[in-house]
Amino acid sequence: MKILVINSGSSSIKFKLYDMQNKIAICKGLIEQIGSKNSHAKLTVLKTGENFERSGEIENHGAGIDIMNELLFVSHTLKSLDEIDGVGHRVVQGADLFDDAVLIDEKVMKTIEELIPLAPLHNPAHLAGMKETLKVRPDIPNVAVFDTVFHQTMPKSSYMYPLPLEFYEKYKIRRYGAHGTSHNFVARQGAKILGIDFDKFSCITLHLGSGASVAAIKDGKCIDTSMGLTPLEGLMMGTRCGNIDPAIVPFLMKNANLSGEEIDTIMNKKSGLLAISGTNDMREIEAKMDAGDENAKLAFDMFVLRIKKYIGAYIAILGEINAIIFTAGIGENDARIREAVCSGLEIFGIRMDKNKNSVPLGEPRWVGLPETKVRIIIVPTDEELAIAEDTVRVIENLNGVPLK
Repeated sequence: MKILVINSGSSSIKFKLYDMQNKIAICKGLIEQIGSKNSHAKLTVLKTGENFERSGEIENHGAGIDIMNELLFVSHTLKSLDEIDGVGHRVVQGADLFDDAVLIDEKVMKTIEELIPLAPLHNPAHLAGMKETLKVRPDIPNVAVFDTVFHQTMPKSSYMYPLPLEFYEKYKIRRYGAHGTSHNFVARQGAKILGIDFDKFSCITLHLGSGASVAAIKDGKCIDTSMGLTPLEGLMMGTRCGNIDPAIVPFLMKNANLSGEEIDTIMNKKSGLLAISGTNDMREIEAKMDAGDENAKLAFDMFVLRIKKYIGAYIAILGEINAIIFTAGIGENDARIREAVCSGLEIFGIRMDKNKNSVPLGEPRWVGLPETKVRIIIVPTDEELAIAEDTVRVIENLNGVPLK
């Protein structure tokens, strides 16, 4: 049983092929700079490490899907598309219209299209990937897996904004969150590590990468998350500002003569770590810190402070928790960030073993001191595997029999 997972971005296509009987990835690939003369495609066979690449202009997502299929064949990963049992597509924004993964049809794609105003950078690209995949092989089941589904269990007091109700009723302005597939995956893995039933597991998950978010999970259900109507709200990120005084927007429009669109671009693409330190790469920031760069140190401290604020706030609403879970690029790989985040949280029963934390194992592990009540866990996220598992579940429910 093979499942292909596709994550279409505005100018890229990430893909991964899974052998679901053994729960292992066979290959992974990236097609980037679609629409540019500098387009590049690469597939890596994970068992051997062998790479297959193509360079030259890839005009659009349709051409990108064709290149993806070509690489799957020339790498001998597939002999025929008939070997694929299903295709899972990551979708950032499903709003409150989808509470589970769904089989893709015209109605589903139309609904995703209607949600473009809530995710203008993401949903159009997801749709392009779906349409092109279905165009090539309409007989292979395609499944949409939404980042927002896991957050649909939030109570209304968490997802509503204190704005006129008509904005929610007419424009669906509310907190939807993002990274839900990742938060769900690592929370379930954390429960397994600690031997706790997921429906009795409470934790705070920290998805810390270029995009960053926090989720409060009580008894296996998300009750709050840091990202909001869009992925801009919440933590300071690589290029996104996260939480700021909303009055800054009209202030800049009036005093800096900036348009709403220009400010939106600044807040999403020119803010965060990049704005303070000059780079959005935490590795570079820490190297600059060590060389005495004060702005790099400021960016590091701001990033850590905002994470700590959310941890404190979420402990206040969760009460007793079983674990703090770190994941994603920074969360999994940056021992310095993890130590800084946990430092000072001893009052909550959070105590890190610095020796364990400093060992880069690249696998799920517990890095807290043995006597602590709240476990500190590192769990490498695998959103693609989670999408593949949801894809299998939807197809099996559709057919009424397990896939072989």
